[in-house]
Amino acid sequence: MSDTKTLIENRPPSVANLFLDRVAATPDAEAYRYPVPAKSGEGPDEWESLTWAQTAERVSRIAAGLVDLGVQAEERVGLASSTRIEWILADFAILCAGAATTTLYPQTNADEASFILSDSASKVLIAEDVTQLQKARDTRAELPGLVHVVVIDTEGLTAEPGDPEGWVLSLAELEARGTALLEKQPGIVKERVGALGAEQLATLIYTSGTTGRPKGVRLTQDCWSYMAKAMVGTELLSEADVQYLWLPLAHVFGKALLSGQVEAGHLTVVDGRVDKIIENLPIVQPTYMASVPRVFEKVYNGVAAKARAGGGAKYKIFLWAAEVAREWAKVTQDNFRRTGKASAPLGLELKHKIADALVYKKIRAAFGGNLRACISGGAALAPEIGFFFAGVGVHILEGYGLTETSGPAFVNPGEAYRTGTVGKPLPGNEVRIADDGEVLLRGPNNMQGYHGQPEKTTEVLESDGWFHTGDIGELSADGYLRITDRKKDLIKTSGGKYVAPAEVEGQFKALCPYVSNILVHGADRNYCTALIALEEPPLLDWAAENGLGGKSYAEVVAAPATLEMVEGYVKQLNEGLQRWQTIKKFKLLPRDLDVEHGELTPSLKLKRPVVEREYKHLIDEMYAGAREA
Repeated sequence: MSDTKTLIENRPPSVANLFLDRVAATPDAEAYRYPVPAKSGEGPDEWESLTWAQTAERVSRIAAGLVDLGVQAEERVGLASSTRIEWILADFAILCAGAATTTLYPQTNADEASFILSDSASKVLIAEDVTQLQKARDTRAELPGLVHVVVIDTEGLTAEPGDPEGWVLSLAELEARGTALLEKQPGIVKERVGALGAEQLATLIYTSGTTGRPKGVRLTQDCWSYMAKAMVGTELLSEADVQYLWLPLAHVFGKALLSGQVEAGHLTVVDGRVDKIIENLPIVQPTYMASVPRVFEKVYNGVAAKARAGGGAKYKIFLWAAEVAREWAKVTQDNFRRTGKASAPLGLELKHKIADALVYKKIRAAFGGNLRACISGGAALAPEIGFFFAGVGVHILEGYGLTETSGPAFVNPGEAYRTGTVGKPLPGNEVRIADDGEVLLRGPNNMQGYHGQPEKTTEVLESDGWFHTGDIGELSADGYLRITDRKKDLIKTSGGKYVAPAEVEGQFKALCPYVSNILVHGADRNYCTALIALEEPPLLDWAAENGLGGKSYAEVVAAPATLEMVEGYVKQLNEGLQRWQTIKKFKLLPRDLDVEHGELTPSLKLKRPVVEREYKHLIDEMYAGAREA
């Protein structure tokens, strides 16, 4: 721990410094691998690589290009793109130019993108393609400070009469400008990096607002330098690792992973296409991968549905193996906590070995076969799903953090991980639990504040550095944190009982293999209800086996047999709940919730107010005629 303390205390002012140090240390090591279309135009993607030295060459050209465009220290450069190698190159280049990245999700609509670019006073926008460029074109009148748009993928790019001269240029043209400047001023990028201060603005990330406009979270150069050192200090990452990176880099979790990689120096395989994850895993063979809980839920539901489709015998074997996995994980984790050894009784070990041969090894192979651990963050993982994967040998290390804390402030430690907790604080972080149960955090990774909103900043950030997370949690005697719910999401029934909806929702996700999303409602009511959205592929497989084959998703959801099937899982759920937590009524939604309709954030978190507002009529139906206490 003293070495870790030294590592953190002696950190440089920015990740840009760490990046140049990494390039100098291992110039010829493979830094990134990424897919490109097959040269023949047909067949699977081909994979190309960049060494750290090659990465630095492109970063320097882009950084110098930004300098040539007139970008000054701390001025904002917007970055609107999916996860791809150019996102990473552009972000490092922005930092190395001394500027600050404003991240935008590619799904962001033109109105909100315009607000973010205007509020951040972004001078340049790096846009993935003509779709992202068009958003800026459509709102150009509202963006007088946006002097250039740089387009990465120029397919379909044409000049428009309304474009000011030189307003749009390609990434290749930007790099050419950078090359020309570097010939005149070869030291310009190193000069910009050398001038960086720890408290300079590095990143503006706008939180997904459930109501009103999002807030810009100001993260300094030091936030990322600290994060890089702390993540390696936890022994979470090593130079030998292979990371599969598909998470949206506009999200703070993805940004933190980039910082950690620079310090560790390992290979990162980059492909943001979510529909390629299952196909890519056996090719990439990662040693670690970060994800959000929704992906693990999908994998679990997919495995369960496949087993069910294989017939009654296969499904019984799966259910038995799943129960063995959970029991084995709970017992071994408990024994490790007490004795330091992950042991289980002989009979359980024998059952676990049989289940491994029949079920678990196939699941591990689907993850590529080399997976050391997965890091889960962004939302709560249902403990029963966590225990299932722990028993299978896919170790999910849950972490916890917020945009305002530069991503992970807690993570589970390696072998000593405890499913259902988010682990221990990263080195250099402090935590305390307020009288009302709220989790408060203090550390070098805390934000400067909300951009241009000092009154909002003082609501959550105390003068002595303590940040109010808005989450309710419990600390164990040995420092493991368990998040029980969002402070504002706690339900108080009209009978005065408190219900943590996320806890009930997580239990249901572990029981029902067809659920995609569930929202428990009951504030100021005398009983709890639920809105349930089902996962289309496994649901339609179930439908085909139950006389509903050929029907649409909406038709299957409306069928009495589907209602009866889900009701069975709700009854199972209620058996394990306190009376006031039980779901008395539920409604199936006609479609799944999604980002496009604004019901989920880009990191797949449920926007409760949006969903409750949209489906108010269904909620009202569930309480129609009920006597409220």
